[in-house]
Amino acid sequence: MNTRQLDLAKIREFGNLEFLAKQLVEGFITGLHKSPFHGFSVEFAEHRLYNTGESTRHIDWKVYAKTDRLHVKRYEEETNLRCHILLDTSSSMYYPEESYGKMTFSIMAAASLANLLQRQKDAVSLCTFSDQIEVQTAVKSTPSHVHKILLELDNLLHQSKSLKKTSVAEVVHLLAEKIHKRSLVVIFSDMFDDLEHTEQLFSALQHLRHNLHEVLLFHVTDRRTEEEFQFEDRPYEFIDLETGDRVKVQPSQVRDSYQQYVKKFYQDLKLKCGQYKIDFIEADINQGYDPILLSYLVKRSKMK
Repeated sequence: MNTRQLDLAKIREFGNLEFLAKQLVEGFITGLHKSPFHGFSVEFAEHRLYNTGESTRHIDWKVYAKTDRLHVKRYEEETNLRCHILLDTSSSMYYPEESYGKMTFSIMAAASLANLLQRQKDAVSLCTFSDQIEVQTAVKSTPSHVHKILLELDNLLHQSKSLKKTSVAEVVHLLAEKIHKRSLVVIFSDMFDDLEHTEQLFSALQHLRHNLHEVLLFHVTDRRTEEEFQFEDRPYEFIDLETGDRVKVQPSQVRDSYQQYVKKFYQDLKLKCGQYKIDFIEADINQGYDPILLSYLVKRSKMK
């Protein structure tokens, strides 16, 4: 039974995606020692004059150098987290076509995260995009709001794919400008943007980090075919899901050069994420969404 049939069978059994996500999160929670996500502890608010006798810990010495007066930094406590879930809905995410595997993985994982965050009373939003932003919800923590997000995801799970290109770099740059408060940004994408101009993609990811957002990138792939190019040695007609372009080729004739090209792209992407302190999660859809998500959440909860 393929991945999509299995997941849709579960959803029909439980009634809807929301109920299935709740069941998954119940399973995750038993494997976690503590919450994997935490609010950003403090956020600078303003300066005030220093009072004689109080701690010098929060004196702003840069301000003192400019004004010759002692000022103390005041902070606002940040108890809750704001999370923006970014979901790539371009045509390549509906690969493999017989299972919609990458899209199914991303939707199920996103639904589980939204449910987990809402249980913590954290605010969450959903943004779906291809070469432009398609849906962008508000950032809220109410059960009714998360219910609407799960309905959006449920619609994506059942709708037919259409010809849509990817513009990850452009959309991420735009969202980096629109997200004004420090947030957790979770991206689900195969990152198949313009592979000839990867610096634009890396610049967009750096833009998020420059604005002090924490970033998780779930790099969603079908490793067996998209990275290892494991096809039977017979003639194939490969179709670009985002442009419709077609090419006929014998896999063995191009496998080595293809593997080298893709491997370099993946390595560069992983390296840049490491440099920018972005959590890079390799999400091979053949492993299933729950083992990947659970193993990451357990790892994260131990690091906090």
